[in-house]
Amino acid sequence: MPELPEIETIRRQLAPALEGRRLSSIRVRDPRWCEPAPPEAIEDALNGRLIERVGRRGKYLILSFEDDVHLAMHLRMTGNLLLVPAGEEEPGHLRVVMELDDGRRLLFVDVRRFGTGDVLLGSDALAEFFASRLGVEPLSADFTAEALRAMARGRKQPVKAFLLTQERVAGVGNIYADEALFRARIHPLRPVGTLRRPQVEALRNAVVESLEAGIDAKGASIDDYRHVDGAQGSFQDRFLVHTRAGEPCPRCGTTIQKLRAAGRGTYVCPRCQRRPEAAG
Repeated sequence: MPELPEIETIRRQLAPALEGRRLSSIRVRDPRWCEPAPPEAIEDALNGRLIERVGRRGKYLILSFEDDVHLAMHLRMTGNLLLVPAGEEEPGHLRVVMELDDGRRLLFVDVRRFGTGDVLLGSDALAEFFASRLGVEPLSADFTAEALRAMARGRKQPVKAFLLTQERVAGVGNIYADEALFRARIHPLRPVGTLRRPQVEALRNAVVESLEAGIDAKGASIDDYRHVDGAQGSFQDRFLVHTRAGEPCPRCGTTIQKLRAAGRGTYVCPRCQRRPEAAG
């Protein structure tokens, strides 16, 4: 699933191409994409509107139109947004077609059909939509060690599960949680409420560093994620531990192991990230 760095990469690629352009038409070919709203409602709300801004919140990409109308899209597991010239052959698994006033098309392609699109009318509706779904933005000034410590205080939840909870920290997924925990030398099964102040500070910094490294590499393409022109990201070539089971730790040389944490395949260095005794 694309995480914050992948969506931020898409945002940066789309912003100069879309901002100031008019959406000539949007055609929703798969009603599941916008349920419970019918495709006709999406099309009526957006057809002909000027795109003022391309934004991001957590793993959501946001197209903001004139008159305070917004489209929040989530790629989920296998979604991709492709910007293609007029006349280019349509790819398979095409769910939504957005025609721009310069002839180019923005295509929402999704093999597994889990991706979504929601139209929000007004900034208050947009804020309310995210307030119930997403916590602090980890690349914002609000993501401080003290804020993270306050969220973690008294919680028995394993730290990886805590990081993956979007209602607490928006945008961090499996890849960047593994990379951040390794950087911070914290085992993913450590109860988050037992982290000491220096560990919380290290974790906060490691989350930011891992996300910024992912953005610098324009995301990680280990499954379906692609840039808007179909190219791959390169962060998978810079992983410190993720998917590197059986390889030496880049810090100490110990063999990296794979385990299950928060229901996900998780990669750790057993020497750099000491397993808590209660975890067995």
